[in-house]
Amino acid sequence: MICAGIDAGSRAIKIALMRSDNSKIIATGVIDQGVAQENLARELFENTLKNNGISHSEVAATIATGYGRNAISFADKAITEITCHATGVKYFVPDARAIIDIGGQDSKFIRMNESGSIEDFAMNDRCAAGTGCFLEMVAKKLSVPLNALGMMAKKSKQPASISSMCVVFAETEIVGLMAEQRSPADIVCGVQNAIASRILSMAGRNLPTEIIFTGGVAMIHGMDTALRKVFERPVEISPQPQLTGAIGAAILAIKYFKQQHEIKGVECD
Repeated sequence: MICAGIDAGSRAIKIALMRSDNSKIIATGVIDQGVAQENLARELFENTLKNNGISHSEVAATIATGYGRNAISFADKAITEITCHATGVKYFVPDARAIIDIGGQDSKFIRMNESGSIEDFAMNDRCAAGTGCFLEMVAKKLSVPLNALGMMAKKSKQPASISSMCVVFAETEIVGLMAEQRSPADIVCGVQNAIASRILSMAGRNLPTEIIFTGGVAMIHGMDTALRKVFERPVEISPQPQLTGAIGAAILAIKYFKQQHEIKGVECD
């Protein structure tokens, strides 16, 4: 049987399909988020099944997570993205103890114990200064594609100082830096450092030795470097960082499927 995880994030909807018997990932997909969240999620779900020759009858369970998880009515259950990201990271990095997850509209710092259970977490969902929105704003101001920011930051020789913790005021700072003819590379590098500093202040003290970086922002070159510099310890990008939440949801869908069959006394394969 197949189990599905759907991560309805603020910027993209992601899906992962896994076999229930061996937790092997057999298909993934991504589509841009929009107003009609459920229709987009259903379209992604249907297309992923069709493209991989999977029928609806083969899907044993579906778990939804992310910003729009409660809008996915065809899912069997909705689980928070914190739990799903922790589960997804544990799948790839069994000994992980801490996670930085930066998405389009929020960021999180998650601590886990040796068994992989969540000990605590901190979440920034009220200010865009530590999220992908900040980078989107900078890309728009500099008239460059979002995925070009990383290579620009790499050319920085003197990163700009972005002192405002609010993205609205930070935007004013950036406009001022542009008027001073500061190089785009220095501005972008300064913004990446500002985001990393925001995450550090949220994470608190007594940090684990190594941290796993996940979420869509992890795909922007240079953000991992900025986090390593600010956190002063290894920060490694999780495999398939944008899909971590969907993969975690699929793993939890497998557990849900098996629990339901144990209750009914039915053997599952």
